[in-house]
Amino acid sequence: MIKGKPFVKWAGGKRQIIDKLKMYVPDEYNTYYEPFIGGGALLFELSPKKAVINDYNKELINVFNCIKDETKFTKMYNELNHHEANHSEKYYYEIRNKDRDKNKFQRMPDYKRGARTIYLNKACFNGLYRVNSKNEFNVPFNGKLKVNTYDGQNLGIIHSYLNFNDIVIMNTDFEEAVSSAKRGDFIYFDPPYDSETSIFNSYTENGFGKEEQIRLAKVYKMLADRGCYVMLSNHKTTLIKELYKDYNFHVIEAKRNINANGKKRGKVEEVIITNY
Repeated sequence: MIKGKPFVKWAGGKRQIIDKLKMYVPDEYNTYYEPFIGGGALLFELSPKKAVINDYNKELINVFNCIKDETKFTKMYNELNHHEANHSEKYYYEIRNKDRDKNKFQRMPDYKRGARTIYLNKACFNGLYRVNSKNEFNVPFNGKLKVNTYDGQNLGIIHSYLNFNDIVIMNTDFEEAVSSAKRGDFIYFDPPYDSETSIFNSYTENGFGKEEQIRLAKVYKMLADRGCYVMLSNHKTTLIKELYKDYNFHVIEAKRNINANGKKRGKVEEVIITNY
């Protein structure tokens, strides 16, 4: 089976460590849940027949919905071609600034918003998705004169996968996204990572701080007690070690490319935490 791969570059994306992640996936499970879907690397690799995927980032989930919908998919495809043909620094900032007028932006058709999200991801600095406190995309231009926004074959594979399987797409809080999980289901949490100092987590206007990490740990325990298979990725910080001390820690090495400071990119230690 030909599998899809992430259609956007996402901070913390799991494409490079997919084989390490797969080592800790349960051999058998019922429904697959991924409440912080991001680029969807593990989803596409596993390609479960039944899944519930979610992200709090409204624009990202809109892209997933556009890829699934036949009409929106075709229109988004054409819109991406338009962006590629008109690409320049001036054009980039014109497209980026469309969310400054909130009323007008809310009226923008889904497929146009979806194409905008992908285009900005491919044409912005270092493929970063970041918004300010007003929920406005604020990453600068990457300086490249040409941009390839999509792989047509890959988008077609994802379109087919989303339509020929039982895939529920949600845009809500992570706790709500897993509320229907039952014994035997598999949940993979890939939240914005904790840090001993500070770390980028501005995927939404609200961020993801220590209190959210603590709330996530409570949800993890609730699911584990329910009989679900639960796996979580994070940094091995003091907080994370304390929150998940009753579970299994697997340390892996990962390569991280999204950082404004090039010296801080490279290999870092991450943990995969399982309850099984």
